[in-house]
Amino acid sequence: MHRWTDLADVPSDFGPTVVTLGNFDGVHRGHASVLRRMAADARAQGSAAVAVTFSPHPLQVHRPDDAPPLLTGDEDRLDLLEQTGLDAVLLLEYSLDFARQSPEEFVRTYLVEGLRARTVVVGRDVRFGWQNAGDLTTMVELGRRYGFEVEVIDDITPTGHDEALRRRWSSTWVREALATGDVEQAALVLGRPHRLRGIVVHGDARGRELGFPTANLAQDALGMVPANGVYAGWLRRTRAADGTPVVDDEPLPAAVSIGTNPTFDGVQRRVEAYVLDRTDLDLYDQEVVLDLVARLRPTLRFSSVDDLLEQMHADVVRVREVLAAEG
Repeated sequence: MHRWTDLADVPSDFGPTVVTLGNFDGVHRGHASVLRRMAADARAQGSAAVAVTFSPHPLQVHRPDDAPPLLTGDEDRLDLLEQTGLDAVLLLEYSLDFARQSPEEFVRTYLVEGLRARTVVVGRDVRFGWQNAGDLTTMVELGRRYGFEVEVIDDITPTGHDEALRRRWSSTWVREALATGDVEQAALVLGRPHRLRGIVVHGDARGRELGFPTANLAQDALGMVPANGVYAGWLRRTRAADGTPVVDDEPLPAAVSIGTNPTFDGVQRRVEAYVLDRTDLDLYDQEVVLDLVARLRPTLRFSSVDDLLEQMHADVVRVREVLAAEG
């Protein structure tokens, strides 16, 4: 899949294309269903399938205080988009200057002249251009003017054994699940476990002193951090300390703690992962991903270190059971 960040990256002979646009945060099952079908239809008609998306999220530019926590960083989002079969993604930097384009300027510059769109695929609630002035009616009118078809995609809802959920797949649904720690529900909507990605940094070394050395993620880790608690998950290295990609590293079973360490009167919220049975790992300054499988319990304050250790041993037993059942 081609990954472009500017129209100048697009080859002059690329196209014709079938284009869709959106934020695709999380690339959940609804996104994936639409994009897979779009890619197949594009190939059938001899076109290339392209998604146009943005970074940062527009709300982070216009209303940063109201912007939702992002489910995925750009790297994971692009990887997930590639898995749908798209031929290319145009990831555009979203800024106030970019936002000032009129709906027609955006369509003409990016979709018509830049990507040679033959078909534009949008939802009924599509909005684009300065102050979101462009809507579905605008897109249809511009399609007539510039010679492209507009295909409207309705909301995708669960089917089969998931049909009883009676709700459309959405990033909002994932965020609501994560806010309560329900990573299993989040995984149902995403079609995979929710992932956190970050650099391992030095912590208080308290876990090592207790016999449970943990990998502490930096505060700027990517992916929405779910509710405080202890989780079962998998840790995998993705980049060495010198920035070299780590390819096909084995996922390691982990107990993941999210919270402030109330037993020790902590105040900073942290994400820490203990890799089961491993006290020899040196992960400092390396990038890792954590795939969260299930929440075991909420964060608790213990009256003594002995009580905490007893619970940590019990957590490890439970993590083994959960991950074994998943396999």
